[in-house]
Amino acid sequence: MKKAMLCIFGLLLMVAGGALAEELPVITFATDATWPPMEFVDANKNVTGFSIEYVTRMGREAGFTPKFVAVAWDGIFAGLDVGKYDAIVSSVSITEKRKKAMDFSEPYFQVRQALIVPKDSPVTSLAELVGKEVGSQISTTGTFAIKEVPGVIAKTYDEVGLAVEDLHNGRIAGVVCDDPVAANYVLQNEKYAKTLKIAAVMQSKEAEFYGIAVKKGNKKVLDLINKGIAALKAKGTDIKLRDKWIGGN
Repeated sequence: MKKAMLCIFGLLLMVAGGALAEELPVITFATDATWPPMEFVDANKNVTGFSIEYVTRMGREAGFTPKFVAVAWDGIFAGLDVGKYDAIVSSVSITEKRKKAMDFSEPYFQVRQALIVPKDSPVTSLAELVGKEVGSQISTTGTFAIKEVPGVIAKTYDEVGLAVEDLHNGRIAGVVCDDPVAANYVLQNEKYAKTLKIAAVMQSKEAEFYGIAVKKGNKKVLDLINKGIAALKAKGTDIKLRDKWIGGN
């Protein structure tokens, strides 16, 4: 009888444990997985990268289960606005204009804009490319940086990788993108490392940071995300992840 009672008690604990696990809220994060090493699709077709692991660890700390959905950059903000997902983690820089349309988490990563040019180019600044086409991903701070320099022609792409490929093939004069992404393409990609280089890293007037975007007024999700970010920073996990995914770049 005692053995039977123990078995029943054990089963009840298992059921209760399973129920508790299921009670964790699920937060759906949209990501444009074309931005290595921050968010990208690996050889096994899995969405991975610094931001993906960062959010996964945030969930453990803050008590939520993250779900990631791949969404093209063009339209990613519109999808948030109509409720297709709860948040965006996709190397989204916090800007005053974006803050009017959505809420942002606490900053989780500082970034600068980098200029990529052919390896044999003497160019050392964006201003030297007046009259020439410079590529970037559409509606990113890379595009904004190009447009701030009079006379430089901004050519936008759906994915930054397409811009890098055009630069590699001599179709454009340069590419501007976030510095960890530039370093990934130029320093770690064998194909591009032979033909391209980083000519300059540009600091904007105000420091540029990534944040996780949520729909305006969604305080419940925002609070959970901020709780997770605070926990990772307190434990130094953010530094460890940066070292793992980005290193000294």
